[in-house]
Amino acid sequence: GRVGGGQLGYDAAAAAAAATAAAAAAAAASRGVHNSYSNSSSSPMLTVVELALDKNDELVEVQRGPGENDVGMVVWKLTLRTPECPHGRDIILVANDITHVIGSFGPREDIVFLRASQLARRLGIPRVYLACNSGARINLAQELVPKFRVAWVDEARPERGIRYLYLTTEDFRAAGGTVRGTPVLEEGETRYRLTDIIGRGHGLGVENLRGSGQIAGETSLAYSEIVTLTLVTSQTVGIGAYLVRLGQRTIQTERSHIILTGANALNKVLGREVYSSNMQLGGPQIMYHNGVSHLTVQHDFEGVQAILHWLSYVPATTRSLLPVLTKVLSEKNRCFGVDPVDRDVTFRPSAAPYDPRHMLHGNQDSAQPLLGLFDTGSFTETLAGWAKTVVTGRARLGGLPVGVIAVETRVSEVRIPADPANVNSELQDLSQAGQVWYPDSAYKTAQAIADLNHERLPLFILANWRGFSGGMRDMYQEVLKFGAMIVDELRQYKQPVFVYIPPHCELRGGAWVVVDPTINPEQMEMYADPDSRGGVLEAEGTVEIKFRRKTLEPCMRRMDATYRALCEALEALPAKDPGLAAAKKAVEDRFTFLCPVYHQIAVQFADLHDTAVRMKEKDVIRSTVPWANARRFFYWRLRRRLHEQLVCSELAQANGEQSTAKNLFTTRRWFFEQRDSCTNVQWEDDRVVAEWLESHLDASTGLLAPESMLARNIRSIRSSHLLDVIRECGQDPDVAFNGVLSLLNALTPAQLLEIRNVVNEQR
Repeated sequence: GRVGGGQLGYDAAAAAAAATAAAAAAAAASRGVHNSYSNSSSSPMLTVVELALDKNDELVEVQRGPGENDVGMVVWKLTLRTPECPHGRDIILVANDITHVIGSFGPREDIVFLRASQLARRLGIPRVYLACNSGARINLAQELVPKFRVAWVDEARPERGIRYLYLTTEDFRAAGGTVRGTPVLEEGETRYRLTDIIGRGHGLGVENLRGSGQIAGETSLAYSEIVTLTLVTSQTVGIGAYLVRLGQRTIQTERSHIILTGANALNKVLGREVYSSNMQLGGPQIMYHNGVSHLTVQHDFEGVQAILHWLSYVPATTRSLLPVLTKVLSEKNRCFGVDPVDRDVTFRPSAAPYDPRHMLHGNQDSAQPLLGLFDTGSFTETLAGWAKTVVTGRARLGGLPVGVIAVETRVSEVRIPADPANVNSELQDLSQAGQVWYPDSAYKTAQAIADLNHERLPLFILANWRGFSGGMRDMYQEVLKFGAMIVDELRQYKQPVFVYIPPHCELRGGAWVVVDPTINPEQMEMYADPDSRGGVLEAEGTVEIKFRRKTLEPCMRRMDATYRALCEALEALPAKDPGLAAAKKAVEDRFTFLCPVYHQIAVQFADLHDTAVRMKEKDVIRSTVPWANARRFFYWRLRRRLHEQLVCSELAQANGEQSTAKNLFTTRRWFFEQRDSCTNVQWEDDRVVAEWLESHLDASTGLLAPESMLARNIRSIRSSHLLDVIRECGQDPDVAFNGVLSLLNALTPAQLLEIRNVVNEQR
């Protein structure tokens, strides 16, 4: 069926219909939320409004029946009431109509997509795209197909080719300005040799590419300003594939493909049957393993569940606070509930390889369930099929949504498929060691940081890298470039970032450099477990360079009586003594005998330079945090940072001061003023400060309560700042006069009367 009136009747749009049902079941039902969940108000769980272009090419609300759309792109504005947003959140849903000109992108489709994306940006709400299309539209001037004629080289022998195409005089005049041609007198008639075909319709060729370029640029801009999500439900081709990638966050169904050119077209170019299907070119087995697709799902309904679950982590708008879950909605599966904050992290990383996901959500398969750092069941991994030496995703900490990056400690396998188009190509299976950044995993890390930054999520990096791979192949594959991208993305991060080195983990060399807090000191903080390590090289490497024989020998001589005696005996012998060779051999034998144990001593000595205590003493980390207590610590630290960020933002708007450090100092001064017996120790207590800041917030909005002490102080600062600006303007009489006129227009009649009285008194 055709699309329209909020009724969706094909593969891609069926996903939006599934969204309606899924939202009615309280978003992602399969993730443990009871279908009996109800929002606090009497409002419906889901409200849908269809939008279409008016005569001015602007989106307006419409009510129409199925199949009444005349453009192959359809748009809805949805209001969803979900557990994390019980009062409702809006999204813009835009989808291809595969039943309209096979879902191709023409000028009208491009305008609809453009306006939908612009609306989402203007409202600051997520834009969800359901992709099912055939790329940019290809068409011909159909009105000329039955009319054009051919001038043959030899009309009796058409195989010899043609000289030109032409129209008769009558047909040329009837075509009007839709063709260009030159008159030719031949065979007793005037013909118009065709030089250009414009066509009567708009949307035949290159103009479609102009529109495609416009929506490509819009999608790139939308990714940087709002949350963009794409569900690929069937095929998406050409510009459709670029929209998928430019929107970044991609969910792909198992039977869909993302391609630039179809298999049949490629086979014609290659001159032989090489590719058997489009799935071979862009199916999940390709796109999930190269990082284009973040998640794969079996069908559309599961894809919609994944969209709604993803949205549950991100703010409702670009101006909203983080969506915090404060209720336990399912005792059986606490995915949407709050795992108690006041508990230990019972899964402990070991020196042996382990699954890093157990650090995040615990290990429920062990004899005694072990709990991880984040809320049990809340971690959702993305990009799992690509660059497996790094683990990325989203989780919750005491109900607060956060982004997570962790490190694989086990060896990972990378499979590079053979290309059927290249007879010399072979399947390659490569091994990648854990705790090392390779080109793909460095790129994945940078990409994840960018995604999470645009989702406005705090970020946790559980660091455990020995460094970057630096072999010839990896250098050629741009590991240096992708490592630098990590710095670029962290420098631009706008939310709190916590870099934490867990127990038995390490951070070395260039890996430390690219996550050091000085990259973004206003947002980044680094912590370490007492059993973690950090330094330029691993202890073994340091010993190889700095603890060679010339350093080992004095240590042996100082601490081993036998070696010392042998050395003294050797030194006492004359140069030509017959026993000199035997004495030298005895010294060398003793050195060789002691070497293994003294190597261990040297390694331990070097290792003691890399402890968390030394990191703290050198002020390269903020503090040491024992792993068992990390959940409590980071929960209160995060709450404090988020509240401080809110207050500093209000202060920056009030006084024009963009320095976070200065605004924090002002907040600190108010803290001491309101709490007479307060000490510096209390200011360093994250829980005390977080609860003090929360006492000034409106419980319903999470913003500063209008009558709170902080709000009153900020209003006072804003007034003082505005007065300073007005006084500064008064130094220029013309500016002052125009400014006064503008101010007078904003005053009430009563205020104007009062000003007149004041002026009269001054006279």
